[in-house]
Amino acid sequence: MFIDRAKITVKAGSGGNGMSSFRREKYVPKGGPSGGDGGRGANVVLIGDANLNTLVDFRYKRQFKADSGANGQSSNMHGRGAEDLLVKVPPGTIVKDEATGQILGDITEPGQKVVVAKGGRGGRGNARFVNSVHRAPTFAELGEPGEEQTLLLELKLLADVGLLGYPSVGKSSILSMVSAAKPEIAAYHFTTLSPVLGVVSIAEGQNFVLADIPGLIEGAHEGVGLGHDFLRHIERTKVLIHVLDVSGLEGRDPIDDFHKINNELKLYNEKLFKRPQIVAANKMDLPEAQDNYQRVAAVMREMGHEVYPISAATGEGLQALMQRAARLLSEYVEEPVEIEEAKVYEARPEDQFTIKRDDDGAFVVEGQAIEKLVAMTRFGDEEGLRRFQAIWRRLSIDEELRNRGIQEGDTVRIRDMEFEFRP
Repeated sequence: MFIDRAKITVKAGSGGNGMSSFRREKYVPKGGPSGGDGGRGANVVLIGDANLNTLVDFRYKRQFKADSGANGQSSNMHGRGAEDLLVKVPPGTIVKDEATGQILGDITEPGQKVVVAKGGRGGRGNARFVNSVHRAPTFAELGEPGEEQTLLLELKLLADVGLLGYPSVGKSSILSMVSAAKPEIAAYHFTTLSPVLGVVSIAEGQNFVLADIPGLIEGAHEGVGLGHDFLRHIERTKVLIHVLDVSGLEGRDPIDDFHKINNELKLYNEKLFKRPQIVAANKMDLPEAQDNYQRVAAVMREMGHEVYPISAATGEGLQALMQRAARLLSEYVEEPVEIEEAKVYEARPEDQFTIKRDDDGAFVVEGQAIEKLVAMTRFGDEEGLRRFQAIWRRLSIDEELRNRGIQEGDTVRIRDMEFEFRP
């Protein structure tokens, strides 16, 4: 089953908790703090796998959760960091953040990796908080939570040459004749409902990947039929073979078909329209095609396109067609990448925060530093609570809450924690 879109949820591992402990050796009087740090949580990493060519596996497993780091131990022993969770995807996969639509990565090569969720750092043990004033701290940090987000995966086939044309012009038959691929072939429209890849061998050590793209129709650039689903699979192709049914037995004019398909290409993606394109005049084994060929070939050549008379049924002309496609492929020059005008982003201080009112009247405080502090603080520990209050005051959150009109007893919410405001 060919699946080229999927939505998954990933959660990186949280950092391990820091340890609060003191040395207790027999001959070490007044042993100091010895709590070790927690280990780092595992990242979630997508990796290209050459053995995959579809996203079908994500129909059955859509949630991926990485391991958390180990907790710190006494005697200054740090917890072990967790190993990254590798999620295999086929080359050609584009990774997007569902919430923003931002492209996080484009995996085009086997072994290429994209970190899509970062693991949390381990909490620091009490030994890390010793200073000249505070010689015996009892508090230690909890591990930082790992990142979590929902991703959209979109597969665009990595084919060198694409077969293009209306339904039932013989694209699947061509692919089955020149490669080991076995697409479904029948005498009705839209037999091919998903792209099929095949490897064409021209000579020893010389081959290329050929894609049978399902038939396009008018309005495909607007998503008519399965237009967008099909068109995006030829975006990466370097050479196009435009297959025409020159017999005209379907009741359509092959020249008219050619113009309609190219118009769809141009409207969808101007770059696709400009790709090298050769014309395969198919079904030459039929008498009707013999009568029609000269007219079609003359028009195609007048537009600057090479025309190859072929028969997918008998194999006639296919070798010459594939050899020409291979030569065009070897001559192909990668199009220069258009660089968008640079955007200037101002670095946002980590201790910056915002305050808003929730529907229930609670004051919601959001900000990287304060949210991380809440997640990593042991509120049951008196020293940890005092440290939290000191940082709270340093960030001037109290002052800003008063400016927003907070009253004694009002609720302050940070992440999933709620506090009652006391001046």
